[in-house]
Amino acid sequence: MKPFRRRGDDVVARLDPAEAGVLGLLLDQLEQLLAADPADVEGDPVLDRLLPAGHRSDPQLAADYRELTEAALRSGKTDDLAAVRATLAAGGGVVRLDREQAGAWLRTTNDLRLALGERIGVTEETEPPDDPTGEEGQQLAVYYWLTALQGSLVDAVAAGRAGRR
Repeated sequence: MKPFRRRGDDVVARLDPAEAGVLGLLLDQLEQLLAADPADVEGDPVLDRLLPAGHRSDPQLAADYRELTEAALRSGKTDDLAAVRATLAAGGGVVRLDREQAGAWLRTTNDLRLALGERIGVTEETEPPDDPTGEEGQQLAVYYWLTALQGSLVDAVAAGRAGRR
């Protein structure tokens, strides 16, 4: 992956076919989770992370908050997923994003990192595994790759904002 860079008003990166494929699979998984019937995925720690409780110590307030916000949060995340999918070439290649699309990518890569991190148990103490070829090592490699991708996008977006001042 060549990290995102500023090109005029846009941010641009090149993803190789494997990177685009992994990102596509992660988008599919998140999309399926968000589209699932809430009753079928109640208590899923990933959804609890992506759709946090509005109040931790008062279950009734938390339930009321979720009732008021969950549909809009799911819809926004679904819209962002669609924007990322629309700008991602399935076979890899150049990704060129305007300001709005870059925002969708930032929110979606954050959601993907949160979801993957929750699934594989990433904490502040998590370190690279001894065996990077094992399943845990591969999952962590994807997590770290998402982190680098998101970081390069943050830097490219910030460079554009600094240039407009």
